Amino acid sequence: MSETRHITKAAGIIGGATFLSRILGFVRDCIIARFFGTTGPAQAFVIAFTIPNMLRDLVGEGAANSAFVPVLTEYKTSHSKEEFWQLANVLLNVMLVVLMFISILGIIFAPFIIRVIAPGFISQPEKLNQTIMLLRVMFPYVLLIGLTAYAAGVLNSLRHFSVPALGPCVMNIAMIVMPLIFYGAGHDSAMILAIAVLIGGVLQLLIQVPVLYKKGLRYNFKSGFRHPAVRQIGKLLAPRALSASVYQLNIIVNRMCSSLTFIVGEGAPAALYYANRLFQFPLAIFGIALAQAVLPTFSLQAQDKTLVKFKETLSFSLRLIFFVSLPAAFGLAILRIPITQVLFQHGKFDAYSTGITATAVLFYSFGLIFYAGNNILNNSFYSLKDTRTPVKIAVAALLVNIFLNLALMWPMKVGGLALSTALSGALSFMLLLSFLRKKIGKINGRLIIKDFFKIFIASVIMGYVIFFLRERFYFGLENAATSVKVIRLIMLLTAGILAYVFSAYILKIEQVKWILRKR
Repeated sequence: MSETRHITKAAGIIGGATFLSRILGFVRDCIIARFFGTTGPAQAFVIAFTIPNMLRDLVGEGAANSAFVPVLTEYKTSHSKEEFWQLANVLLNVMLVVLMFISILGIIFAPFIIRVIAPGFISQPEKLNQTIMLLRVMFPYVLLIGLTAYAAGVLNSLRHFSVPALGPCVMNIAMIVMPLIFYGAGHDSAMILAIAVLIGGVLQLLIQVPVLYKKGLRYNFKSGFRHPAVRQIGKLLAPRALSASVYQLNIIVNRMCSSLTFIVGEGAPAALYYANRLFQFPLAIFGIALAQAVLPTFSLQAQDKTLVKFKETLSFSLRLIFFVSLPAAFGLAILRIPITQVLFQHGKFDAYSTGITATAVLFYSFGLIFYAGNNILNNSFYSLKDTRTPVKIAVAALLVNIFLNLALMWPMKVGGLALSTALSGALSFMLLLSFLRKKIGKINGRLIIKDFFKIFIASVIMGYVIFFLRERFYFGLENAATSVKVIRLIMLLTAGILAYVFSAYILKIEQVKWILRKR
């Protein structure tokens, strides 16, 4: 099997599992929205989960996909199986100690952490205390998700993608079942959600254990903590995690600003959470899935000093990212209100909540293509063992995000916070691409630009079709049954997809013809 087909197949496996996870995630978010809306408990949960979620990217998924996989892949190809599993054992010991230490510190310093990331809560003692308690309950999730990411890193280095990709599904199932069982039975606080997070973390880890055992892992604490490859990972880990988590760092800054109710309005933390969930759906299915699938290939091809295959893979990956993420951004922006209404506007999630959430979705969508591309470009640098450049760019993007937050949140409220995230992602993408071209030379830029403009035209056509149909067949259904809204929304999405595929075929966009040939 060629590397192109292997990457596409792996991305399909990951993307399919991610699609299932995101569907379950929407069910989860619909339940949270119905029970909690954008009220105080929802805001407390969103703020409390910010730090564990960020650390998931810093010491968990981000680290596993950007630091573990290249080193483990290289070690697997140049050493025996016994030596590979020896390294895996040592790495597991190190992860256990580090993650337990972080979890304990988080529980102890929870009051300080919440006061820093949610300064607007300080004047609201009840909300502040609730948020602190939720953070303390959820901090052990860092240990669980870190070990889960370790398992996924080992399996991905062995080119096993399916089971790790299904992990988030069981997490979402836990967060669906817990509120349905306990909410309204004398338990109506956000503590239900915090406990569900822990249960989901346990389940994510457990489903990977049998596969790891089957592949050959036999845990032995006596393996110790020292290994040359672990030291190599340690040197790469901090800068890789920082640059890979620039999006999470931007979210923290947004959450800090969103807690300032007197500036951005009531309910902003929860509205940004729901909007981010919608934004993450296409990003995870397309951008993150492809980046995760292509990383082992990048790592192998980077060992060839000519980098010919590496450049071909990079060009292919960027063009594929544009092909799927650009129309997704158009669709998300145009259908932001129908999607938000259908998914969330029930129970305590009212028209006001829909309005502020849809506004955030609109401005988040501007950054979709850039954040999807950033995953590919970051992994390109990591495979070339250059960690400094992504870190510098990540810091620059973060500083720009902070400045834009302060500048835009006054006139644009919640929309300004979302737009600042999108613009900082765009800056990061342009800088990463520019520095990568200087590092490795030409990457067939003319072909990339040519495909981008074709994809843009097809996306505009699709967007016009959706906009035209939306004005005539959806708006005016405010009092209609939910089933009617769902059917109309599905019709709009189907029409948009057909219009895009047809336009892409007429414009002779390579990706759609390649897909059709594989059918």
